[in-house]
Amino acid sequence: MLSLDKSVICGLMLGMVHGYLQPVGAVPVVPNFTQGSMTSHTETTSKVTETINSMDYNTGYQYTVTGSGITANKSLSPGTGSTSVTIDGVTSTWTGVMSKPQFTQTTPGAAFQFTETYQGPGLSNQTIIQRTTEVKSITDTTSIFSQ
Repeated sequence: MLSLDKSVICGLMLGMVHGYLQPVGAVPVVPNFTQGSMTSHTETTSKVTETINSMDYNTGYQYTVTGSGITANKSLSPGTGSTSVTIDGVTSTWTGVMSKPQFTQTTPGAAFQFTETYQGPGLSNQTIIQRTTEVKSITDTTSIFSQ
């Protein structure tokens, strides 16, 4: 077994206690720059393609007669009736003109004017607009810093 002198043990103990009691100092942090700047450039482009489909429907009918120098053989009101159509198991029924009055020239050979129009139910107008919109955004940022 190893034997140590009492003076050696005391010296070792004092050295250990003294090591624990030493003050601890912080190391200062010093930046390695004095001034500077940072520039950032960002570009973003987005592209949107859209289709607008607008449809106008007539749910009934329109019948119009105008003129001069003509005579109707009966009432100007047209005869109406219903019509049904089945497509792929879906039945649709609409009311429209089935018969209309007959017109003759009042004085044969004389001047006359006659206009007759009929617009039935269904799709009357369809407008399709296709457009592409491109938006470009540019951001430039500069940061300046100094000590």
